Amino acid sequence: MNSLFESQAPRPLADRLRPRRLDEVLGQQHLLGPEGPIGRMVEQRRLASMILWGPAGCGKTTIARLLAEVTELAFEPLSAVFSGVADLRKVFERAKQRRQQGQGTLLFVDEVHRFNRAQQDAFLPYVEDGTVILIGATTENPSFELNAALLSRCQVFVLRRLDEQALEDLLARAEREEGRSLPLDAEARHALAAMADGDGRYLLNLAEALFEQPTDVTLDTQGLAQVVQKRAPVYDKAQEGHFNLISALHKSLRGSDADAALYWLARMITAGEDPSYVARRLARFAVEDIGLADPQAIHQALAAWDTYDRLGSPEGDLALSQAVIYLATAPKSNAAYKAHNEAARAAKETGSLSPPAHILNAPTGLMRELGYGKGYAYDHDTAEGFSGQNYFPESMARRQFYRPVERGFERDVKKRLDYWAKLRAQHGGDGET
Repeated sequence: MNSLFESQAPRPLADRLRPRRLDEVLGQQHLLGPEGPIGRMVEQRRLASMILWGPAGCGKTTIARLLAEVTELAFEPLSAVFSGVADLRKVFERAKQRRQQGQGTLLFVDEVHRFNRAQQDAFLPYVEDGTVILIGATTENPSFELNAALLSRCQVFVLRRLDEQALEDLLARAEREEGRSLPLDAEARHALAAMADGDGRYLLNLAEALFEQPTDVTLDTQGLAQVVQKRAPVYDKAQEGHFNLISALHKSLRGSDADAALYWLARMITAGEDPSYVARRLARFAVEDIGLADPQAIHQALAAWDTYDRLGSPEGDLALSQAVIYLATAPKSNAAYKAHNEAARAAKETGSLSPPAHILNAPTGLMRELGYGKGYAYDHDTAEGFSGQNYFPESMARRQFYRPVERGFERDVKKRLDYWAKLRAQHGGDGET
C-alpha cells in the first residue's frame, strides 16, 4: 500500500520517463512493431514464454511490464540476484490460484542467467502447463547460460542497443520533461550519446546530472567530461563480448581490412583485454590464414609479442598495432592449414602403415637382407636434384595435401611443385593426386 507522501517523493528522471505504452519503447521496432514477432503476439493477445536478450538499458524490464498490462496478465517481477527457489514457489502458488479464477500470470525474471541449473529446472512444469508466461531478461548469451530444456520452451528475442537516433529521441523526451534544453553545445551533445554506449537508462542518469548545472552555462566536450564520468566499455573477458571482439579482429584481418582490424584491436585493449592473449591470437592468425603466402608474417607476429613483453603498455601496444597492419595487408593463404588437417585425417585413416622399404636405413646386415634401403635414389646425385621416388607407404596411393595458392610467396612454391610433379611423371613415379 502506498504511503500518503510517496507520490511527493522525488523520482529519478529514468523512472519518470519510463514508457507507458509499447509504441513509446525506443529502438526495438524489429520486435514490437506490427510486423515484429512480439507485436504480432500482442495483436492476437496470445503471449508465449520468451527470453529477452540484450544489453543493459535497452528496455527489457519495461517491455515485460507493458506486455503484462496490454494482455491483462498479473505481473510478478523477480530478480535472480535476490530471489531463490522459495520465492519462486510463492509466485507459482499465487499463479495457480489466479488460474483457478481465470486470470493468467506473467512472471518476469531479471538476470535469469543468474539462476543455477536446478533453479531453472523449477520453471519447467509451470511454463509447460501454462501456469505462468515466463519472460526472462539477460545480458548474457542464452545459449551459454540457460538450460536447453528451458530454452526449448521459450522463444529468444534479441534486443538492440539504442542507436544514435534513439538516444537523441530519449534526450528530447528528457528536455520536454524538464522544460528546458540540456546545457550542451552540439559537439558535447554528440559526445554525451557516445558516453552512454547504447544504454538509455545510463544516458538519462547523465542527463539528470547535467540538468543540475546552472541554466546560463553551455558546456563543451571538455566541460562535459568534468561534470560526468565516461562509462567503461561493456566487455567481460570471460563471456561473449570477449569472443565477439576477437572474432571481429580475426575476420577483419582475414578480410585484409587494416582499418577495421585496428579498430577492434583498440576496442579490446581499451576494454582491458590481456594484450598477451591478443598477441597469441595474432601468431595463430599468421600461420592459419597467411601461412607460406608470406613466411615473414609469423616472424612479425612473434616479434610484436616479444616487443610487448619487453615494453608493456602503452608503448608495447604500438607493436601489436604494427603487427595487425602487417597481417591485414599480407597476402592470404590457408593452404598450409588445410594441408595439416588433411594429413592428420589421412594419418588416422591409414593407421600404422610402414614407410616403403627403399627409404628405410639399414644399419644391420639382417635389415639389408630384408631389403631395407634397396633401390633408394640419392636425390643430390640426380641431374635435377630430384629423384621422383615414392615416399608414401607402398599400400597407400599418393595424396596431395598441400595446394598452394597463386598469391604471394606461394606462387613461387606452386611453380616448384608443378615442376617436380612433371619430373615425377617422367621418372615413372606415382604422380596421382
